[in-house]
Amino acid sequence: MFKESLEKYGSLNALASRKNGKWEKITFSEYYCLSRKAAKSFLKLGLERFHSVAILGFNSPEWFISAVGAVFAGGIVTGIYTTNSPEACHYIAYDSKTNIMVVENRKQLDKIMQIWNRLPHLKAVVLYKDSIPERCPNLYTITWTSAHCSRAGDMQPAEVQQESIVSYLPLSHIAAQIYDLWTGIKWGEQVYFAEPDALKGSLINTLKEVQPTSHMGVPRVWEKIMEKLKDASAQSGFLKRKMLSWAMSVSLERNLNCSSSSDLKQFWTRLADYLVLAKIRNALGFSCCQKHFCGAAPLNTETLYFFLGLNITLYEAYGMSETTGPHCLSGPYNYRQHSCGKPVPGCRVKLVNEDTEGNGEICFWGRTVFMGYLNMEDKTKEVFDEDGWLHSGDLGKLDEDGFLYVTGRIKDLIITAGGENVPPLPIEDAVKKELPIVSNAMVIGDKKKFLSMLLTLKSVLDPDTSDPTDLLTEQARDFCQKTGSKATKVSEIVATRDQAIYQAIQEGINKVNMNATNRVHCIQKWIVLPRDFSISGGELGPTMKLKRLTVLEKYRKEVDSFYQE
Repeated sequence: MFKESLEKYGSLNALASRKNGKWEKITFSEYYCLSRKAAKSFLKLGLERFHSVAILGFNSPEWFISAVGAVFAGGIVTGIYTTNSPEACHYIAYDSKTNIMVVENRKQLDKIMQIWNRLPHLKAVVLYKDSIPERCPNLYTITWTSAHCSRAGDMQPAEVQQESIVSYLPLSHIAAQIYDLWTGIKWGEQVYFAEPDALKGSLINTLKEVQPTSHMGVPRVWEKIMEKLKDASAQSGFLKRKMLSWAMSVSLERNLNCSSSSDLKQFWTRLADYLVLAKIRNALGFSCCQKHFCGAAPLNTETLYFFLGLNITLYEAYGMSETTGPHCLSGPYNYRQHSCGKPVPGCRVKLVNEDTEGNGEICFWGRTVFMGYLNMEDKTKEVFDEDGWLHSGDLGKLDEDGFLYVTGRIKDLIITAGGENVPPLPIEDAVKKELPIVSNAMVIGDKKKFLSMLLTLKSVLDPDTSDPTDLLTEQARDFCQKTGSKATKVSEIVATRDQAIYQAIQEGINKVNMNATNRVHCIQKWIVLPRDFSISGGELGPTMKLKRLTVLEKYRKEVDSFYQE
């Protein structure tokens, strides 16, 4: 694939990274040569076939070159999250029989130095940014120049239009590897690397400077953009707020009912877009962006509708690491609201064990499906059936045209003490939509007599750590004011059980309960936690997925209090 791209795109810029305040770029020809040099270096350092090169660092040209070089040399690419502890790094490196470890800086090197003596297959560690603190056997700086999926989503080859994207999601996750690295090679894209603090606030600045033609984010990234815009709107003047509200409502109505729009409505939509929405998209760095993708976790209705109000359609992708990323994908010519599209060419999907409403377990088949888990034969046998279909563990529906809708996760499905099956996601989304002060909502009730819920409130993130602070966001403070409360901090609300806020929350949950399928789906008890969920707190994974079992364990005392007689 790389050689084909080299013939077509060799002279085009492939990778761009900031150095001393300037974008330094390398072409596809240079990218290929550097990857071959990396492959030769890995072989020289002792990389064995089917052993791994583990990469521990933020998105950068070195990450891409190491990954491609590993493949060229016949090895396996193993990405490790930069937030992993030394023990977590050890588990991955040991299990994947890592021969070569490529690390970004001394901070990551320190983790490996603590576990090196327990990694029997590790032959060399390569540090690519900082200098080596002291001489150590088999510790190197590699000498290459550090300065330097398919078209289902309608990504254009460079001979038609060179796509430009911003790489910022963790490359240890399959979504970023496919979208940033391999798709970039296949279609001749120009990849700009964001700063390491992208998710702490600098991403917007990079997007504004780069103006990408395509952008991909996990739902939490899109939610954070939405929350920042809502905060900015709450602080603006009355006239600007009214103009934005009008423009977004006109755009949302047009996007939800595109087939029935009159000429007059289309005129107002175009006017709203020209006067208001285009300026907001430009401020976000999306003025040239033609495709906006979302994947790795469920997208809630509030976020979907908010961006439709900005005339931005979020195309959902769905797949697993075990399917090499997206197995189903939406795009400009393959879109339905709330659906993750259809299987990409060469892939198939079926449902098994369907219930009366058409929900069944999603199963995958295709060349992209993996051969099995490394060194885990028993687990591999668990996920494949006798016909070779991979069972995802996710629940979904298929409509008459073959569009897939993911409705939940089997292991997340709540089975009450009475034997009722309750999917938590629709209830949680409904609560967050009804109560704009709520950041996270998690339904409890497995093997219980009734449903309860843990709630967290929207709070400002620390710019250095991205951890939630005690200060409520502007949108949350606006909610408080409308209820008659003067609270500005989460602790104030929780410590005093602020009567106005708690009453408003109960009223919101009452409204959600009124629309419940039956009484079993109603929330009977709830509690507001003193701190929002976060990666550092353990409640969220690296792609912002809710870790339900971890939350249950962490807040066991609060959960038990719901069910004490």
